[in-house]
Amino acid sequence: MEKIAVLSVQFVQYSFEYFIESMEKCGVKNIEFWGALPHYCRLNYKSSEEAHESLKSIRKKLEEKGMKVIMYTPETLAYPYSFSHPEESVRNRTIRYFEDAFLDALILGTNRVFINSGCGLRNLDWDTSWKNTVSTIRKICAEAQKYDVELVLEQLQPYESNLVCTLADIERMLEDVGYENLKVCLDVVAMEVSGDTIDDFFKALGNRIVHIHLADSNHQILGEGEYPVGEYLLDITKNKFEGYISLEINDSIYWLNPHDSIWKSMYFLDAYKRKIH
Repeated sequence: MEKIAVLSVQFVQYSFEYFIESMEKCGVKNIEFWGALPHYCRLNYKSSEEAHESLKSIRKKLEEKGMKVIMYTPETLAYPYSFSHPEESVRNRTIRYFEDAFLDALILGTNRVFINSGCGLRNLDWDTSWKNTVSTIRKICAEAQKYDVELVLEQLQPYESNLVCTLADIERMLEDVGYENLKVCLDVVAMEVSGDTIDDFFKALGNRIVHIHLADSNHQILGEGEYPVGEYLLDITKNKFEGYISLEINDSIYWLNPHDSIWKSMYFLDAYKRKIH
């Protein structure tokens, strides 16, 4: 339970203060901080100094509650950024965005920054989108090295991306990018959709997996969907994973009451822990 974290994205319709209060009530100490409105968006600030003052305030509020940021997840799917866009200016803007994210992460107290492939324009040549994505992520990794930052790559579902959706896609991206500071987040929902397994991931990637996103089917509350969450936890333990398991209870049906979705998921984990012991 000490390695359970929560991704704050499902609190998109509530203030950051509400989110902290919810985490305190749920007994959560580890935060995967989502970088977007209404909590924090780099685009709102005229300078790095102004942005960092806001982040220092956020970190202070967390630390006062005994919490810490274990991953910074800047929003890239819903904002004007793209790793694969045919226009170089868009790709360069994305690189600059991540350069800012590295500094943001360090201010928050973590050296891990989340990344995904995004989606190539589906009506354009796939090979070109892939090559553009590889080139962009490679440049981002090179910049990240200067700050001793690790990038953590997640696979997506086919409706979200036509680039990195499977274990094989992740393996190819790691090989093509060629930077050791590019690590992996295993997302169990995308994993199930692609037909891969936890054992498949650990056999192929081993300690490159540093983070896990856990949810039930369709990113539902643990135990309320169709996935064998208990078996996932056994497999994760069997593979001696020592990183953070982050709850990504991220279906929009929970936006109205995100606290309840985390409370119920934490209750499921606590009940599971008592059961196996």
